[in-house]
Amino acid sequence: MNITLSKDAAKVLKGMDSVTRERIKKGLREIPKGDIVPMQGFSDGRQRLRTGKYRAVFVYVTDQDGEKGVHVIELGSRGGVYK
Repeated sequence: MNITLSKDAAKVLKGMDSVTRERIKKGLREIPKGDIVPMQGFSDGRQRLRTGKYRAVFVYVTDQDGEKGVHVIELGSRGGVYK
C-alpha cells in the first residue's frame, strides 16, 4: 500500500523523536489494522488512526494505475488534531 503525507504531516513527523516517529510509521504501514474510526462531519471519507497519544487523519486513495493507498492529511497529538 502506498502511503503519502501532506506537507504539514511530514513536517510534524520529522520533528518527532525517533521512537515516536517509528511507532507512527509502523501504525501507518499496518493500515487497515489498528484503531481506525471514520470521522464524523466530513464527506470525503476521512478516518483517523490512533497510535498512542497521536492521531493520523487520512483518506484512502487510488492512483492512476489502480493501486490503493493512503494519504495522511493531518498528524498530531490527540488534543490538537481535532481542532
